[in-house]
Amino acid sequence: MVLNRVVDTDAAELHDLIDNPRVQQYLPAYLFEKQSDDPSETIQQLYGDLFTNKKSIIMAIRVKETGELAGLAEIYGLRDHLHKASIGYRVRECWWGHGFATEAARLMVGYLYGETEIEIITASTMVENEASAHVLEKADFIRTARYVEEDWGYPEPTIVDKWFC
Repeated sequence: MVLNRVVDTDAAELHDLIDNPRVQQYLPAYLFEKQSDDPSETIQQLYGDLFTNKKSIIMAIRVKETGELAGLAEIYGLRDHLHKASIGYRVRECWWGHGFATEAARLMVGYLYGETEIEIITASTMVENEASAHVLEKADFIRTARYVEEDWGYPEPTIVDKWFC
């Protein structure tokens, strides 16, 4: 797999990712790609203010052989003064079980520790999302806290596990 820029031709696959309730069930309500009903508009805005101001870097997870969009990888929550960042990922259902999330997590960790001044990398998973917990374990994350309340944009706090790499 390859991580690179999301482009206009990814609109149909991005719509598939955003519109699938099974994919979205364990994701925050406020994700950038959920803010517009038009995937093409979302793609145009991905590398604007969000990217420029280091609020979030969202990359395409691609099938190396075909270039197809398998999902999204994200580096967010950058805190320069703390040398800290968080990572996240979401994969289209048709690509579940192929190792894309694990490889994306490993690539982001490798980049952040190897090419930046980041010293702390965190992630959060809903407690019932065992598949994502398994991904983080395979990417050498350690669960550091269980059953923590976080604001994921839903009416009630989301109960999550916190991870550190």
